[in-house]
Amino acid sequence: MNFDKYRYELKKKQQEAKKKQTTVETKEIKFRPKTEEHDLNFKIKKIKKFLEQKNKVKVTMRFRGREIIYAQSVGLNAINKIADSLREDCVILQEPRMEGRQLVMFVGPKA
Repeated sequence: MNFDKYRYELKKKQQEAKKKQTTVETKEIKFRPKTEEHDLNFKIKKIKKFLEQKNKVKVTMRFRGREIIYAQSVGLNAINKIADSLREDCVILQEPRMEGRQLVMFVGPKA
């Protein structure tokens, strides 16, 4: 068998495998604790759109200045409200937790 022909066929198989491979991206949506209801609903629709495209979503709530004292009360309630509205569309990969001045939660599409 010709070695060059073998290498050519191997390369073609690898290209075919690469075409069928899907990549999962991580999208990020940022909120603030004072985000109003309409804006919140708009961003939830955007999260659902990302999940339909089979992407993971990082939901981040950022606290600035003295807002950090409301992280465990207002912030956690708001991010749980977001999680409740997404329950039927996604799987929560990581529960909300503090990372510095941010409250972070990861959600992924249902398998």
